[in-house]
Amino acid sequence: MPLSLTANAKINLGLRIVGRREDGLHLLHTLFQELDFGDEVTLTDQPDPKVTLEVTGPAAGGVPTDDNNLCVQVARLFQEKTGAAKGVHIQLVKRIPPGAGLGGGSSDAAAVLKGLNELWHTGMTVPEMEELAVELGADVPFFIRGGLQLGEGIGELLTPLERMLPYTVVLVIPPFGVDTAWAYGQFASRRSFPPPPALDELIAREPIPWDAFTNDFEEMVFPRHGQLAEIMEGLLATGAAYASLSGSGSAVYGLFEEPPPEAELRRRFAESQLVICQAVSGN
Repeated sequence: MPLSLTANAKINLGLRIVGRREDGLHLLHTLFQELDFGDEVTLTDQPDPKVTLEVTGPAAGGVPTDDNNLCVQVARLFQEKTGAAKGVHIQLVKRIPPGAGLGGGSSDAAAVLKGLNELWHTGMTVPEMEELAVELGADVPFFIRGGLQLGEGIGELLTPLERMLPYTVVLVIPPFGVDTAWAYGQFASRRSFPPPPALDELIAREPIPWDAFTNDFEEMVFPRHGQLAEIMEGLLATGAAYASLSGSGSAVYGLFEEPPPEAELRRRFAESQLVICQAVSGN
């Protein structure tokens, strides 16, 4: 019997680069927030141990279907860790564009991991799934629980938070991506990293002091992609309480306390994909 799961996108509510490990990976201080916009993953048992992947949907272009895809990688890793002799066919309906800073690939991988645990009745706990997920990438563990979480380390050190954001989220996704490796590479020469404000404490305040939230990637990405700065300014001009780049981009989001002016937003951002969605709480 096929099993279907939703693989939701995320945004970053503030993102500070706070250091660099000896292996070159950068240390973060950020809030991950899950959204009710995402991909769809359907898993079907195969009697032999093959792992196959089929990708369709509006954002399927250029998404690999071989071992370069995290969905295939996590399925093979799950087989290895659990000793499962079964295989799986993965159908992925892709709506989250790659290179947008929305965590689509990581979310898909987490959905496959959770789905295989259920489909094959392996009984892996949430902490065990999170531990396995970090072998695939620093963003993958967040999507095991989702909701709102403080992310530290390279993003794998997670603290779930109880706050539910009372905002409508407007995503503006331009027709181009930002190379994540390039964006992180812009910090390679930085020798000092100022301590960040405690974002988990700031998000608990009422009202939330959004002027204390910043994304360090904006300093690097906006000079190269000026259109993204214009999108952020446009969201603020149409009533957003806060607007920012998500991750290293290219998606920009705005948080609206009142229903957003959809017609005006669609006119203003006619060349980009516009998604109106909500924050979701954790599992």
